[in-house]
Amino acid sequence: MKIVVIGCTHAGTAATIQMAKRYPDAEITVYERNDNISFLSCGIALHVGGVVQNAEELFYAHPDTLAELGVNTRMRHDVLAVDTVYKTVTVRNLETEEVLVDSYDKLVVTTGSWPIVPQMPGMDLDRVLLCKNYAHAQTIIEKAATAKRITVVGAGYIGVELVEAFHQLGKSVTLIDNTPRVMFKYLDKAFTDIVEADMKERGVRLALGQTVTALEGLEGKVARVVTTEGAYDSDLVILCIGFRPNTDLLKGQVMMLPNGAIVVDEFMRTSCPDVYAAGDSCAIRYNPTGKAAYIPLATNAVRMGTLVAMNIMEPRVKYMGTQGTSGIRMFDLNIASTGMTEQAAVDAGLKIRTTTVSDNYRPEFMPTYERALVKLVYEADGGRLLGAQVLSKADLTQSANTLSVCIQNRMTVEELGFVDFFFQPHYNKPWNLLNQAGLQAAAELEAEKAGTIAGA
Repeated sequence: MKIVVIGCTHAGTAATIQMAKRYPDAEITVYERNDNISFLSCGIALHVGGVVQNAEELFYAHPDTLAELGVNTRMRHDVLAVDTVYKTVTVRNLETEEVLVDSYDKLVVTTGSWPIVPQMPGMDLDRVLLCKNYAHAQTIIEKAATAKRITVVGAGYIGVELVEAFHQLGKSVTLIDNTPRVMFKYLDKAFTDIVEADMKERGVRLALGQTVTALEGLEGKVARVVTTEGAYDSDLVILCIGFRPNTDLLKGQVMMLPNGAIVVDEFMRTSCPDVYAAGDSCAIRYNPTGKAAYIPLATNAVRMGTLVAMNIMEPRVKYMGTQGTSGIRMFDLNIASTGMTEQAAVDAGLKIRTTTVSDNYRPEFMPTYERALVKLVYEADGGRLLGAQVLSKADLTQSANTLSVCIQNRMTVEELGFVDFFFQPHYNKPWNLLNQAGLQAAAELEAEKAGTIAGA
């Protein structure tokens, strides 16, 4: 059995390591255009801010790791074309420029994603940077050392984490986004209001609801960011607008979403026989809606890559889908979300209700305690959980993992109200915050139903 893997970050690394262990007789070849694998881009801001001093610690595997498992590891090799009919890949050795053609019995496509790069004046100026890989991280640190005014474009997780890192380095920071709120995709307004107030209090300049139209320079270096609402002087600009799947190699050969994300079934198989895909190059089943969605997260990638290895010889283990669960620490705030926000549910045309609980996370007789905010999003008819958000200065982010399981198992808010959670004054109250939120939501649903019946 001859297996070719294209791309080796999270999904590719997971798939390759597991296949090498499971199928020692298989001939496995990995083609990776970079000289490294498994870089945790989510740690770039930690490296920029000095929390992680050594960027090498952000790699959890090395090409030698694969080679020791018997994998033909071809670093600095760029796959130019894939022929799924004749089962071949055309590859260029980036060191020698030699072009070769290799064959496969099974193909694993884990080509990942790449930052969205806007087409606008000034993109070729010096000190306009992307934020994705190891090389980007090193360049950001190098350029930031001499920059006083830094603008981050994109207020998603990567953008706001960079804002925090630059602020801690004493830089003057501006954050621009075309949405009206920071972390718009992950949190509703009650949560982002808290985050934005904290950022403003610390001196971060927020330019929200604005679209960047041009970058202006001086002597070849970026000097100003121009938006639909104004202009911002900048010595360094980091673009964190979002990501697109790297799937041109299979265009026209497998089913894809309109954005190019490869559609896979529950066993990670594409629509083309013997071609598997995983990670940021793929669409994935989003459990709140049951539909395919593009959710590029490292957690999804390693799960999908592992499933490729388990299913590549025969379909054995089904993927359970995702809730897009994520968490972030922003200055003193610990934040996590899972499933749909209220805004996302409304945009999807769903009939929903929401419940928000604000309470101290543990008893007031304890020496210290912090306020916590929990929000549930659920179906108006029946109360099935669709999403949740958690915020506190106390680290309650693991609650989002619990709520993720609830959404995956299609639980209702009433069932959440009676889930068995322990009580210990160091950690919570007799009625856990999640119990409280579930019970309050169930009561609101019941009251609404009673009102409807009475009105009838």
